[in-house]
Amino acid sequence: MSLSSPPALSPTLARIARGNLCAGCGLCESLAAPGRIAMHVNDAGFLRPRVSAALSPEEDAAIARLCPGLALSKDPTESERHPLWGAMISTRVGHATDETLRHHASSGGALSAILGFLLETGAVDGIIQTAADPDRPIANRTVESVSLDDIYRAAGSRYAPSAPLARLRDQLDRPGRFAFVGKPCDVAALRAYGREDRRVGDRFPYVLSFFCAGVPSLAGARAILERFGVAETEVAAFRYRGDGWPGCAAAITVDGRTRQMGYDESWGGILTRYVQFRCKICPDGTGGLADLVCADAWYGDARGFPTFADAPGRSLIVSRTTTGEDLLRRAEAAGFLVTEPIDAAAIAAMQPGQRQRKALVLSRLAALALLGRQRPRYRGFDLARAARQVSMLTHVRSFLGTVRRSRRGAFG
Repeated sequence: MSLSSPPALSPTLARIARGNLCAGCGLCESLAAPGRIAMHVNDAGFLRPRVSAALSPEEDAAIARLCPGLALSKDPTESERHPLWGAMISTRVGHATDETLRHHASSGGALSAILGFLLETGAVDGIIQTAADPDRPIANRTVESVSLDDIYRAAGSRYAPSAPLARLRDQLDRPGRFAFVGKPCDVAALRAYGREDRRVGDRFPYVLSFFCAGVPSLAGARAILERFGVAETEVAAFRYRGDGWPGCAAAITVDGRTRQMGYDESWGGILTRYVQFRCKICPDGTGGLADLVCADAWYGDARGFPTFADAPGRSLIVSRTTTGEDLLRRAEAAGFLVTEPIDAAAIAAMQPGQRQRKALVLSRLAALALLGRQRPRYRGFDLARAARQVSMLTHVRSFLGTVRRSRRGAFG
C-alpha cells in the first residue's frame, strides 16, 4: 500500500503507512485473498504492500494481529535469557569446512554450511531464502534452493529489501518440508502466523536467521553505483559483500568491467544512511525467535571496536532452541563446519552496534510517544534491562536525536 492508497481498502495498512512502520516482510500479501495485495518497490526504494481491492474485516484484522511492524512478542517466561542477546543454548564461533564456500560467503559460511547439511541429509526438501534478482542485480528475490550449488549462489549478505513471506500461502499449500531463512522480522512474522496455522510448523521445521542491522532501500545500492560511475542498466551482477571477509561491494557490468568498494565504505559510509525507519526502533536485530542465528564474529581492536581488515571468514553462531542446538551439533559432527565455544560476554565486542541499538530502543520509543507518533508494541524483549547497558547521557542524546529527526520528517 502506498500513502496515497485509500485507507478504506485496509485501515490497518493505512495506519502502518502513517507511522512508517512497515518492515517489508510481505506477510500481508499472504493474509489477503489472492490479487488484493502485492508487494512493490515504492519511490523511496523499499518494498511496500499495494492494495488493489478492499480487504475483508477478517483479513484486515489478521494483518493487525500478525504484522511485525505493529507488534513483536516473545515468551516472557524463557529461562536463561540475556537482556541483549535473548534466549541462548550455546554461543560458538566457527566456519564452513568448505574453504571455497567460506571465502565466498559473507562471514565464514556457517549458515550456508548448515543449510547444505539439511539438504544433503534429506532433512528438508528445500531452503526458502533470499538471493540476488537476476533481472535486477541490486535487488532481491525469494528462491527455493534444492542443491549445494543453489546455496552457494545465494550465499552472501543482501543489503536490500526482501519479502520472503509474500508467497507463504503457496508454500503452505504444497507438500514438503523446508528450512526458512529470513531477517529477524520475517522470522517473527512467520512464528506469529504459526500460532494460528499449524501447517507452518509442519512445513518449516527449521527456522534460521542472522544478525540484522537494518534494511537499506535500493537507493543505497544506487548511491554505490553512482560512486562507481556505473548506471544501473549497465550492471550484470552485484554483490553487497562476500568473496573475502568482510569482502567488498562489487558491480560487474555487461561489458565485463568490475568496480569494487570496501565494506567499511559501502556499509558504514553509504548503506546505513538508507536504512528504513522501522529498523531503527527494532528490539530484535539478533533473530530472537529463530532456532539458530549466525553473524559476523568480528575481531576487535585495542579500543574494542571491530576491525574490518581482510581475514579468513569467522561466524558467530547462536542456538536458541533445542531444535537449533541439535541441528548445529549434527552439522558439525557430519563435517560441514567447525566451531568452538565462546562466552556470551564476547558477543558485545563482536557486535557493538547490536548492543547499542537494542539498548536505545526504549529511549527512541519514548521520543515517539512524546510526539504522539504511532509506535510498535513489544513484549518479552527485556527493553528495560537492555536500556541499563548504556549511560543516561547516551539515552538523552538518543531521545533528543529521535525528536529532532522526527520533526524534520526524517521518519517519513
